[in-house]
Parts: sequence; structure tokens; C-alpha cells
Amino acid sequence: IVLERNMQLHPRHFGRNLRENLVSKLMKDVEGTCSGQHGFVVAITGIENIGKGMIRDGTGFVSFPMKYQCVVFRPFKGEILEAVVTMVNKMGFFAEAGPVQIFVSNHLIP
Repeated sequence: IVLERNMQLHPRHFGRNLRENLVSKLMKDVEGTCSGQHGFVVAITGIENIGKGMIRDGTGFVSFPMKYQCVVFRPFKGEILEAVVTMVNKMGFFAEAGPVQIFVSNHLIP
């Protein structure tokens, strides 16, 4: 999907590698996060647009609007997932499917 985010960058990162610094900060801040609307952001696949920076009043930081493409993982109720069982106890078992940890109760297993 395509998402947008305003990235704030310190003036010490300005220069020839401004774009690379913005992209690396975006990857560090966004990859691995979760939002209720979109799900888990697995990876950023491309940068569509980096807008003009706006200087923040009172600080030297500059805010850049960025539009980027990313791969997201959002499981739905009733969806069948392939998962790896990580722990079994008398109450049920825990499994992991990507970044999601799943618990299945013994009462739900026929």
C-alpha cells in the first residue's frame, strides 16, 4: 500500500546525502511498527515522493512530507494462517505467524 508520513530531520543530516538520510530514518522509524488501520509494516519497498521541507519554528528541524510504498500484514478474524508453534501448555498453545503471536485455547480445539 501507499502511505504518507512527515519526517523530521536534524540540520546536521543536511548535505549531499539528504535523500539517503531521509530514507534510512523512515525505514528505522516505520518498519516493524503496527497501526490499527493498516496492520504491521513489514518492509518499505519504494519512495514515491519527497516533498519540500518546512522549517519548524523554534527548532532547527525540518519536516519533509514523504509518500512511500510498503508491504503490510493485517490478519483478519477467520483468516487461515500458516504459523509455527512456539510453546504448548495445559491451557492451549502459542504460535507465531510473522510478527503476530497467536494463542489457541484448548477449548477451541475440537
